[in-house]
Amino acid sequence: MKINFRVPCLFLLSIILFGCGKEDTEFKSFLNDKEIIYPGRMSKIVASPGNQRIGLAWNPSSDPSIKKYVIYWNNKKDSLVVNATNHNTSDTVKVIVPNLNEYTYSFTVYSFDDKGNKSIPLEVNNVKVFGSAYQSNLLNRPYNATNPYLLDETTGSVALNFSTPDTINISTVIKYTNKLGVVEEKQLGPQSNSMTLTNYKAGTIIQYKSSYIPVKGSIDTFNVANYSEFPRIYSYVECDKSLFQEVRLSNDVNTYEGQTSISKLWDRSVGPQGYPNIFHSDGAYIAHVLTFDMGKIYTNLGKMEEVGRNCCNNPDKFEVWGIADITNAATTLRADNSGWKNEAIAKGWTLLKDVIRTDDGVNALKVDLISNPPPVRYIRIRVLHTTTGSSYSNMSELTFWNKQ
Repeated sequence: MKINFRVPCLFLLSIILFGCGKEDTEFKSFLNDKEIIYPGRMSKIVASPGNQRIGLAWNPSSDPSIKKYVIYWNNKKDSLVVNATNHNTSDTVKVIVPNLNEYTYSFTVYSFDDKGNKSIPLEVNNVKVFGSAYQSNLLNRPYNATNPYLLDETTGSVALNFSTPDTINISTVIKYTNKLGVVEEKQLGPQSNSMTLTNYKAGTIIQYKSSYIPVKGSIDTFNVANYSEFPRIYSYVECDKSLFQEVRLSNDVNTYEGQTSISKLWDRSVGPQGYPNIFHSDGAYIAHVLTFDMGKIYTNLGKMEEVGRNCCNNPDKFEVWGIADITNAATTLRADNSGWKNEAIAKGWTLLKDVIRTDDGVNALKVDLISNPPPVRYIRIRVLHTTTGSSYSNMSELTFWNKQ
Protein backbone atom coordinates (compact mmCIF):
# COMPACT_ATOMS: atom_id res chain seq x y z
CA MET A 1 0.00 0.00 0.00
CA LYS A 2 1.36 3.50 -0.87
CA ILE A 3 0.81 6.37 1.51
CA ASN A 4 0.80 9.99 0.18
CA PHE A 5 2.62 12.27 2.70
CA ARG A 6 2.19 15.46 0.68
CA VAL A 7 -1.22 16.37 1.98
CA PRO A 8 -0.42 16.15 5.70
CA CYS A 9 2.88 18.04 5.22
CA LEU A 10 1.25 20.86 3.30
CA PHE A 11 -1.46 21.06 5.94
CA LEU A 12 1.11 21.30 8.75
CA LEU A 13 3.15 23.97 6.94
CA SER A 14 0.06 26.09 6.39
CA ILE A 15 -0.75 25.94 10.09
CA ILE A 16 2.77 27.08 11.02
CA LEU A 17 2.76 29.95 8.60
CA PHE A 18 -0.68 31.06 9.70
CA GLY A 19 0.34 30.88 13.36
CA CYS A 20 3.54 32.92 12.85
CA GLY A 21 1.76 35.54 10.95
CA LYS A 22 -0.79 35.90 13.66
CA GLU A 23 1.86 36.21 16.43
CA ASP A 24 3.80 38.84 14.48
CA THR A 25 0.66 40.82 14.02
CA GLU A 26 -0.15 40.61 17.70
CA PHE A 27 3.46 41.66 18.69
CA LYS A 28 3.26 44.70 16.48
CA SER A 29 -0.05 45.59 18.02
CA PHE A 30 1.68 45.86 21.38
CA LEU A 31 4.27 48.27 19.87
CA ASN A 32 1.63 50.28 18.02
CA ASP A 33 3.14 49.02 14.73
CA LYS A 34 6.60 50.45 15.70
CA GLU A 35 9.81 48.50 15.98
CA ILE A 36 12.19 48.92 18.97
CA ILE A 37 15.55 50.14 17.68
CA TYR A 38 18.62 50.01 19.92
CA PRO A 39 21.46 52.25 18.65
CA GLY A 40 25.04 51.13 19.32
CA ARG A 41 26.24 51.96 22.81
CA MET A 42 29.65 53.14 23.96
CA SER A 43 32.09 50.76 25.70
CA LYS A 44 34.66 50.48 28.50
CA ILE A 45 33.34 53.17 30.81
CA VAL A 46 35.72 54.20 33.63
CA ALA A 47 34.96 56.44 36.62
CA SER A 48 37.63 58.59 38.29
CA PRO A 49 36.70 60.25 41.62
CA GLY A 50 37.48 63.84 42.46
CA ASN A 51 36.67 66.72 44.77
CA GLN A 52 32.84 66.95 44.67
CA ARG A 53 32.95 65.81 41.06
CA ILE A 54 33.48 62.70 38.98
CA GLY A 55 35.36 62.08 35.75
CA LEU A 56 33.78 59.57 33.35
CA ALA A 57 35.55 58.24 30.28
CA TRP A 58 34.46 55.78 27.57
CA ASN A 59 35.13 54.72 24.01
CA PRO A 60 32.50 56.20 21.67
CA SER A 61 30.01 54.08 19.79
CA SER A 62 30.87 53.16 16.21
CA ASP A 63 27.24 53.69 15.20
CA PRO A 64 27.23 56.78 12.91
CA SER A 65 23.63 57.58 13.89
CA ILE A 66 24.61 58.42 17.49
CA LYS A 67 24.16 62.13 18.19
CA LYS A 68 24.52 62.35 21.95
CA TYR A 69 25.11 60.51 25.21
CA VAL A 70 23.07 61.13 28.35
CA ILE A 71 24.41 60.43 31.86
CA TYR A 72 21.87 59.81 34.63
CA TRP A 73 22.33 59.60 38.41
CA ASN A 74 20.27 60.01 41.58
CA ASN A 75 17.70 57.54 40.22
CA LYS A 76 17.59 59.54 36.97
CA LYS A 77 16.65 62.74 38.79
CA ASP A 78 19.83 64.35 37.52
CA SER A 79 21.37 64.10 34.08
CA LEU A 80 24.06 65.50 31.81
CA VAL A 81 24.06 65.57 27.99
CA VAL A 82 27.25 65.01 26.02
CA ASN A 83 27.27 65.57 22.27
CA ALA A 84 28.77 62.80 20.14
CA THR A 85 31.54 64.34 18.03
CA ASN A 86 33.03 61.22 16.44
CA HIS A 87 32.57 57.48 16.22
CA ASN A 88 36.17 56.29 16.35
CA THR A 89 36.19 53.55 18.95
CA SER A 90 39.90 54.06 19.62
CA ASP A 91 39.23 57.59 20.89
CA THR A 92 38.08 58.46 24.41
CA VAL A 93 35.18 60.63 25.46
CA LYS A 94 35.98 62.41 28.73
CA VAL A 95 33.30 64.09 30.82
CA ILE A 96 33.27 65.83 34.19
CA VAL A 97 30.11 65.53 36.28
CA PRO A 98 30.30 68.57 38.61
CA ASN A 99 28.61 69.80 41.78
CA LEU A 100 28.22 66.46 43.51
CA ASN A 101 27.91 65.82 47.21
CA GLU A 102 30.43 63.75 49.11
CA TYR A 103 28.67 60.43 48.58
CA THR A 104 28.71 57.12 46.70
CA TYR A 105 26.93 57.21 43.33
CA SER A 106 25.82 54.98 40.47
CA PHE A 107 25.78 56.35 36.91
CA THR A 108 23.86 55.11 33.86
CA VAL A 109 24.82 56.22 30.35
CA TYR A 110 22.74 55.88 27.16
CA SER A 111 23.56 56.55 23.51
CA PHE A 112 20.85 58.40 21.52
CA ASP A 113 20.48 58.56 17.76
CA ASP A 114 19.00 61.41 15.75
CA LYS A 115 15.51 59.91 16.07
CA GLY A 116 15.62 59.73 19.84
CA ASN A 117 16.19 56.00 20.06
CA LYS A 118 18.37 55.06 23.03
CA SER A 119 20.84 52.24 23.47
CA ILE A 120 21.02 49.53 26.01
CA PRO A 121 22.37 51.28 29.16
CA LEU A 122 25.94 51.10 30.39
CA GLU A 123 26.29 51.38 34.17
CA VAL A 124 29.08 52.14 36.59
CA ASN A 125 28.29 51.63 40.29
CA ASN A 126 29.69 52.44 43.73
CA VAL A 127 31.61 55.51 42.62
CA LYS A 128 32.75 57.47 45.67
CA VAL A 129 32.91 61.26 45.55
CA PHE A 130 35.27 62.96 48.01
CA GLY A 131 35.18 66.39 49.63
CA SER A 132 35.72 68.36 52.82
CA ALA A 133 35.12 65.41 55.15
CA TYR A 134 37.90 63.46 53.47
CA GLN A 135 40.20 66.47 53.44
CA SER A 136 39.66 67.20 57.15
CA ASN A 137 41.17 63.82 58.06
CA LEU A 138 44.37 64.30 56.09
CA LEU A 139 47.64 64.78 58.01
CA ASN A 140 50.93 66.19 56.85
CA ARG A 141 53.67 63.69 56.11
CA PRO A 142 55.56 62.99 59.36
CA TYR A 143 59.19 63.98 59.77
CA ASN A 144 61.76 61.52 61.10
CA ALA A 145 61.33 61.98 64.85
CA THR A 146 64.58 60.14 65.65
CA ASN A 147 66.74 62.22 63.31
CA PRO A 148 64.68 65.14 61.99
CA TYR A 149 67.56 67.07 60.43
CA LEU A 150 71.30 67.20 59.90
CA LEU A 151 72.92 70.63 59.99
CA ASP A 152 76.28 71.21 58.35
CA GLU A 153 77.75 73.87 60.61
CA THR A 154 80.51 74.65 58.08
CA THR A 155 78.28 75.38 55.07
CA GLY A 156 75.03 76.12 56.88
CA SER A 157 73.09 73.69 54.69
CA VAL A 158 70.52 71.48 56.38
CA ALA A 159 69.08 68.11 55.36
CA LEU A 160 65.44 67.64 56.40
CA ASN A 161 64.52 64.02 57.06
CA PHE A 162 60.98 62.66 56.65
CA SER A 163 59.41 59.27 57.24
CA THR A 164 58.19 57.13 54.35
CA PRO A 165 54.81 58.53 53.20
CA ASP A 166 51.51 56.87 52.52
CA THR A 167 51.21 55.43 49.00
CA ILE A 168 48.64 58.07 48.04
CA ASN A 169 50.93 60.98 48.96
CA ILE A 170 51.61 63.19 45.94
CA SER A 171 54.03 65.77 47.29
CA THR A 172 55.01 67.89 50.28
CA VAL A 173 55.61 71.63 49.97
CA ILE A 174 58.47 72.87 52.15
CA LYS A 175 58.42 76.60 52.91
CA TYR A 176 61.48 78.26 54.45
CA THR A 177 63.45 81.52 54.60
CA ASN A 178 66.73 81.71 52.70
CA LYS A 179 69.87 83.55 53.77
CA LEU A 180 68.66 86.71 52.00
CA GLY A 181 65.48 86.72 54.07
CA VAL A 182 63.28 85.66 51.15
CA VAL A 183 60.65 82.94 51.60
CA GLU A 184 61.14 80.00 49.24
CA GLU A 185 59.15 76.84 48.51
CA LYS A 186 60.42 73.44 47.41
CA GLN A 187 58.60 70.22 46.56
CA LEU A 188 59.49 66.90 48.19
CA GLY A 189 58.20 63.93 46.21
CA PRO A 190 56.90 60.74 47.83
CA GLN A 191 59.85 58.76 46.53
CA SER A 192 62.33 60.84 48.57
CA ASN A 193 62.71 60.87 52.35
CA SER A 194 65.12 63.80 52.57
CA MET A 195 65.66 67.27 51.15
CA THR A 196 68.73 69.48 51.56
CA LEU A 197 68.33 73.24 51.82
CA THR A 198 71.64 74.82 50.82
CA ASN A 199 70.64 78.44 51.47
CA TYR A 200 68.60 78.10 54.67
CA LYS A 201 68.73 80.98 57.14
CA ALA A 202 69.53 79.38 60.48
CA GLY A 203 67.01 79.82 63.26
CA THR A 204 64.06 80.66 61.00
CA ILE A 205 60.86 78.62 60.89
CA ILE A 206 60.39 75.82 58.36
CA GLN A 207 56.83 74.82 57.48
CA TYR A 208 55.50 72.00 55.34
CA LYS A 209 52.17 70.87 53.89
CA SER A 210 51.36 67.62 52.10
CA SER A 211 48.94 66.71 49.31
CA TYR A 212 47.20 63.42 48.55
CA ILE A 213 44.89 61.67 46.12
CA PRO A 214 42.07 59.60 47.67
CA VAL A 215 42.57 56.68 45.26
CA LYS A 216 44.74 55.87 42.29
CA GLY A 217 43.40 57.60 39.19
CA SER A 218 41.72 60.44 41.07
CA ILE A 219 41.23 63.59 38.98
CA ASP A 220 41.83 65.91 41.97
CA THR A 221 44.55 66.35 44.55
CA PHE A 222 43.66 67.22 48.14
CA ASN A 223 45.90 69.44 50.27
CA VAL A 224 46.12 69.26 54.04
CA ALA A 225 44.32 72.33 55.36
CA ASN A 226 47.21 73.80 57.36
CA TYR A 227 50.99 73.87 57.40
CA SER A 228 52.88 71.99 60.10
CA GLU A 229 56.04 73.38 61.66
CA PHE A 230 59.28 71.46 61.35
CA PRO A 231 61.41 71.14 64.52
CA ARG A 232 63.30 74.37 65.07
CA ILE A 233 66.78 74.32 63.55
CA TYR A 234 69.52 76.36 65.15
CA SER A 235 73.03 77.26 64.17
CA TYR A 236 75.66 77.18 66.89
CA VAL A 237 77.72 80.32 67.38
CA GLU A 238 80.80 80.10 69.55
CA CYS A 239 80.66 82.22 72.70
CA ASP A 240 83.16 85.07 72.63
CA LYS A 241 86.12 83.96 74.75
CA SER A 242 87.58 87.46 74.74
CA LEU A 243 84.85 88.40 77.23
CA PHE A 244 85.56 85.53 79.66
CA GLN A 245 86.88 86.44 83.11
CA GLU A 246 87.87 84.57 86.23
CA VAL A 247 85.49 84.71 89.18
CA ARG A 248 86.09 83.31 92.64
CA LEU A 249 83.20 82.30 94.89
CA SER A 250 83.33 80.85 98.41
CA ASN A 251 84.98 77.43 98.56
CA ASP A 252 86.09 77.53 94.92
CA VAL A 253 89.20 75.45 94.20
CA ASN A 254 92.61 77.10 94.15
CA THR A 255 95.11 76.68 91.33
CA TYR A 256 98.38 74.76 91.55
CA GLU A 257 100.36 77.92 90.75
CA GLY A 258 99.93 81.23 89.01
CA GLN A 259 100.86 79.84 85.58
CA THR A 260 98.04 77.29 85.70
CA SER A 261 95.14 79.66 86.28
CA ILE A 262 91.52 79.17 85.25
CA SER A 263 92.03 81.62 82.38
CA LYS A 264 94.11 78.94 80.62
CA LEU A 265 90.75 77.35 79.80
CA TRP A 266 89.93 80.04 77.21
CA ASP A 267 93.35 80.94 75.80
CA ARG A 268 92.34 79.37 72.43
CA SER A 269 94.93 76.62 72.61
CA VAL A 270 94.24 73.84 70.13
CA GLY A 271 94.33 70.24 71.24
CA PRO A 272 95.55 68.74 74.55
CA GLN A 273 98.26 70.89 76.17
CA GLY A 274 101.10 70.11 78.54
CA TYR A 275 102.18 71.77 81.77
CA PRO A 276 102.08 74.73 82.41
CA ASN A 277 99.74 75.66 79.55
CA ILE A 278 96.79 74.11 81.39
CA PHE A 279 94.41 74.69 84.25
CA HIS A 280 95.80 72.77 87.23
CA SER A 281 93.92 72.64 90.55
CA ASP A 282 95.70 72.64 93.91
CA GLY A 283 94.62 69.11 94.77
CA ALA A 284 93.34 69.92 98.24
CA TYR A 285 90.21 67.81 97.86
CA ILE A 286 87.76 66.43 95.31
CA ALA A 287 84.97 67.05 94.40
CA HIS A 288 85.91 70.69 93.77
CA VAL A 289 84.40 73.56 91.80
CA LEU A 290 85.68 76.48 89.72
CA THR A 291 83.70 79.52 88.48
CA PHE A 292 84.06 81.98 85.58
CA ASP A 293 82.15 84.78 83.87
CA MET A 294 81.41 84.54 80.10
CA GLY A 295 81.04 88.31 79.95
CA LYS A 296 77.43 88.47 78.78
CA ILE A 297 74.16 86.59 79.07
CA TYR A 298 73.49 83.80 76.59
CA THR A 299 69.84 82.84 76.24
CA ASN A 300 70.27 79.47 74.58
CA LEU A 301 73.55 77.75 75.41
CA GLY A 302 73.56 74.56 73.39
CA LYS A 303 76.96 72.86 73.33
CA MET A 304 80.20 72.65 75.26
CA GLU A 305 83.60 71.15 74.43
CA GLU A 306 86.20 70.11 76.98
CA VAL A 307 89.81 69.26 76.16
CA GLY A 308 92.00 67.46 78.70
CA ARG A 309 95.68 67.58 79.52
CA ASN A 310 98.04 65.59 77.29
CA CYS A 311 98.88 63.14 80.05
CA CYS A 312 96.98 62.89 83.30
CA ASN A 313 94.54 64.07 85.96
CA ASN A 314 91.78 64.62 83.39
CA PRO A 315 88.21 64.82 84.69
CA ASP A 316 86.13 61.80 83.66
CA LYS A 317 83.12 62.81 85.70
CA PHE A 318 82.08 66.44 86.09
CA GLU A 319 79.04 68.73 86.12
CA VAL A 320 78.39 71.97 84.24
CA TRP A 321 76.26 74.55 86.05
CA GLY A 322 74.96 77.94 84.87
CA ILE A 323 73.26 81.08 86.19
CA ALA A 324 72.55 84.60 84.89
CA ASP A 325 73.43 86.56 88.04
CA ILE A 326 75.72 85.50 90.89
CA THR A 327 74.29 87.94 93.41
CA ASN A 328 73.69 85.80 96.52
CA ALA A 329 74.48 82.71 94.40
CA ALA A 330 77.58 81.57 96.28
CA THR A 331 77.26 78.20 98.01
CA THR A 332 78.35 77.85 101.62
CA LEU A 333 79.17 74.14 101.40
CA ARG A 334 82.28 72.70 99.81
CA ALA A 335 81.78 70.90 96.54
CA ASP A 336 82.68 67.55 98.13
CA ASN A 337 79.72 67.87 100.52
CA SER A 338 76.73 65.65 99.65
CA GLY A 339 74.41 68.61 100.19
CA TRP A 340 76.22 70.87 97.72
CA LYS A 341 73.99 70.05 94.73
CA ASN A 342 70.76 70.86 96.55
CA GLU A 343 72.22 74.11 97.87
CA ALA A 344 73.36 75.10 94.38
CA ILE A 345 69.85 74.54 93.02
CA ALA A 346 68.38 76.52 95.90
CA LYS A 347 70.75 79.39 95.08
CA GLY A 348 69.44 79.49 91.50
CA TRP A 349 72.06 77.46 89.63
CA THR A 350 70.89 75.11 86.83
CA LEU A 351 72.63 71.85 86.01
CA LEU A 352 73.35 72.18 82.28
CA LYS A 353 75.11 68.86 81.83
CA ASP A 354 76.32 65.85 83.79
CA VAL A 355 79.36 64.64 81.83
CA ILE A 356 80.82 61.14 82.10
CA ARG A 357 83.85 60.27 79.98
CA THR A 358 84.77 56.64 79.34
CA ASP A 359 88.14 57.40 77.70
CA ASP A 360 91.38 58.80 79.11
CA GLY A 361 89.93 62.32 79.04
CA VAL A 362 92.69 63.71 76.81
CA ASN A 363 91.02 64.54 73.50
CA ALA A 364 88.27 67.04 72.86
CA LEU A 365 84.78 65.95 73.89
CA LYS A 366 81.80 67.96 72.61
CA VAL A 367 78.46 67.49 74.38
CA ASP A 368 74.95 68.92 74.06
CA LEU A 369 73.66 70.90 77.00
CA ILE A 370 70.07 70.65 78.26
CA SER A 371 67.23 71.71 75.99
CA ASN A 372 65.55 75.06 76.71
CA PRO A 373 68.15 76.31 79.21
CA PRO A 374 67.61 79.47 81.26
CA PRO A 375 69.68 82.58 80.49
CA VAL A 376 73.29 81.96 81.53
CA ARG A 377 76.29 84.22 82.07
CA TYR A 378 78.26 82.48 84.82
CA ILE A 379 79.56 78.91 84.60
CA ARG A 380 80.63 76.54 87.39
CA ILE A 381 82.48 73.31 86.66
CA ARG A 382 82.21 70.80 89.49
CA VAL A 383 84.85 68.07 89.07
CA LEU A 384 83.73 64.83 90.74
CA HIS A 385 86.44 62.39 89.61
CA THR A 386 89.58 62.18 87.47
CA THR A 387 90.97 59.39 85.31
CA THR A 388 93.93 58.93 87.66
CA GLY A 389 91.79 59.03 90.79
CA SER A 390 93.78 62.09 91.89
CA SER A 391 92.38 65.09 93.73
CA TYR A 392 94.23 67.25 91.20
CA SER A 393 92.29 68.09 88.05
CA ASN A 394 93.79 69.33 84.79
CA MET A 395 92.11 70.70 81.64
CA SER A 396 93.42 72.45 78.53
CA GLU A 397 90.42 74.28 77.04
CA LEU A 398 86.67 74.88 77.45
CA THR A 399 84.47 76.15 74.60
CA PHE A 400 80.76 77.00 74.62
CA TRP A 401 78.28 77.59 71.81
CA ASN A 402 74.98 79.45 71.81
CA LYS A 403 72.07 78.29 69.64
CA GLN A 404 70.54 80.96 67.44
